[in-house]
Amino acid sequence: MKGYLYILECSDGSYYTGSTVDLEKRINNHQEGRGANHTKKRLPVKLVYVEEYLRIDSAFYREKQIQGWSRAKKESLINGTLEDLNNLAECKNETHCKYYKEIE
Repeated sequence: MKGYLYILECSDGSYYTGSTVDLEKRINNHQEGRGANHTKKRLPVKLVYVEEYLRIDSAFYREKQIQGWSRAKKESLINGTLEDLNNLAECKNETHCKYYKEIE
């Protein structure tokens, strides 16, 4: 069964990431306050990004992946600035190999 990964922008500027087999119905549910708790408190919502998958489980997997992303990384995806994704995904802490200095 075909599936969709989608990102909504809520009235407060926050993003909601979800997946569904019926995109139009799911968006309407969100708009009518019958969606997730996050969106029903932040109406209206606007669809800002969609990916289509051959199977719903693939869309669900992608949903869980994107839910863990930073706001900046989600905005890069939404805006189509995919070249920024690698830099935004890169770990910046002191253990990152780019910054690691071997102690002798």
